Amino acid sequence: MNAIDRTPADLLGSALAADPARPLVTFYDDATGERVELSVATFANWVAKTANYLQGDLAAGPGDRLALLLPAHWQTAVWLLACASVGVVAEVGGDPGAADLVVSGPDALDAARACSGERVALALRPLGGRFPQPPAGFADFAVEVPGQGDRFVPFAPVDPGAPALVVGGEELTGAGIGERALADAAAAGMPPAPRVLSGLAYDSWRGLSAGLYAPLAAGGSVVLCRHLDRLDGAALAGREAAEKVTFTVPRS
Repeated sequence: MNAIDRTPADLLGSALAADPARPLVTFYDDATGERVELSVATFANWVAKTANYLQGDLAAGPGDRLALLLPAHWQTAVWLLACASVGVVAEVGGDPGAADLVVSGPDALDAARACSGERVALALRPLGGRFPQPPAGFADFAVEVPGQGDRFVPFAPVDPGAPALVVGGEELTGAGIGERALADAAAAGMPPAPRVLSGLAYDSWRGLSAGLYAPLAAGGSVVLCRHLDRLDGAALAGREAAEKVTFTVPRS
């Protein structure tokens, strides 16, 4: 984390400048066998496209509230960084009825319909696949985003001191996310440029920090595992070795 890095978007920009080819997010779903690895450059490209879609087609801007109804997933990480890039407040598990717009996975569509604003749905299929039939009343992320621009410039400057994230009833600023994530990495004893394996859900600050923000702030990468409880000890040890993990987040 450089002295000028304050927000998650700043951290991603520095990672991109330093080494765009290195892995940043490796995602496993142990219920389906899916594995996806995104380099810094690929992840940043997804973030740029999503941010362009967010401020362009969805007309979202700084201070708008987005209810994020997604599990721990690489596409959730993309949305979190896209919101930070635009200045939109990501409310993880937030109330769609009180939000300006909502982003939902396939399991939360009924709840997401309470949002009177723009609604976006993600199929969460392997390789970012689209819905076979788009849900009524929702834009399909996999249809709308690939054609967006590869570079992002916000229409309005993003204030690092403005609210950026709400999770578990706690509100954090963009600068607060970076500072707290770096402190978490140090407190946990993560090595420099860690390769972190996390099976925690994204429904708490601890899960978000371990599974995205702390590795990013510490100049490392994350192996994000959904349904990790399906692995026994031997299989987990094998994954840690194969992925060259240097820090495993305790499950409890």
